Amino acid sequence: MSTKLRWGILGTGNIATQFTAGLKSSRRGLAAAVGSRSPQTAQAFAKTNDVGRALGNYDALIADPEIDVVYNSLPNSLHADWTIRALEAGKHVLCEKPLAMNAAEAERMFDAAQKSGRVLAEAFMYRSHPQTLAVMESVQSGAIGQLRLIRSSFCFRTRKTEGNVRFVRDLGGGSLMDIGCYCINFARLFARAEPAAVHAVARFHPTGVDELAAGTLLFPNGIVSSFACGMCAHADNAAYLCGTEGFIEIPVPWKPMPGSSFIVTRGNEPKMDKPESTSPPPRQVRTIDALGDMYGIEADDFAAAVLDGQPPRISREDSIGNMRVLDEMRRQIKLEF
Repeated sequence: MSTKLRWGILGTGNIATQFTAGLKSSRRGLAAAVGSRSPQTAQAFAKTNDVGRALGNYDALIADPEIDVVYNSLPNSLHADWTIRALEAGKHVLCEKPLAMNAAEAERMFDAAQKSGRVLAEAFMYRSHPQTLAVMESVQSGAIGQLRLIRSSFCFRTRKTEGNVRFVRDLGGGSLMDIGCYCINFARLFARAEPAAVHAVARFHPTGVDELAAGTLLFPNGIVSSFACGMCAHADNAAYLCGTEGFIEIPVPWKPMPGSSFIVTRGNEPKMDKPESTSPPPRQVRTIDALGDMYGIEADDFAAAVLDGQPPRISREDSIGNMRVLDEMRRQIKLEF
């Protein structure tokens, strides 16, 4: 294998376009081919996104000997089947979030990866970004004392629902699966545990998927998390980590851009308890100078797992844990796959 991974892009939707554009800034990867259900769609994508070759079906892509890694951007209902096929064909796979339709599918996918000796990872691109890593370091260093509360939102309003995979139940649609999975992943990451109690409520769209949902998680260490996700409303789409000595605000947690920042705010202590001269500033804005596109950073992170043998950023246990929370929340709102 060369020092650069040759990526095969499976699917030609919006997220595939974003990933392929970001891949241009990758130091250790390049977009070698794209596979679609039709030659015309593949050719149009390849031309627009400067991809080397266009293949007219998915099978051709995963069988291509000049492809090292498959990026699976297909609808959620197709993640397990085509990821397993790609693994069995000897390809590493970076599969879009949520990894599968349910935890049982995710288990099968990782079993296939283990059997084939290939790397499988879930594509939560924010996890590789330097901003997320810097926030983690700040929390772990005690910048806000002991973490007690995590809250986040991820919402947008979609006006076009017809033909939108997010609104198709059989394809694994719904706000929890599409964007709530980020909030759940974020809470589990910073709580550093699996929740002991989970609760969810939802408003449904006429197509039969949750268009708005809210959830709470209680972790064994006492940390509480709340979140809202939706496809029919706007929100600040920020995340907050609240501790005993202060809190961290992340204005853009999910898709941080170059120059993104987060704010560490500390509570004011009485001067007789702590001299002002030794007190940290009550509010610090920390800017992160991340070089390159976030999807390129994600691709290089994945390359480190394939080429250098480093553990994937998101482990098997992490991905399956996230799916288990999604399964339980969907069970509660009666949207089971």
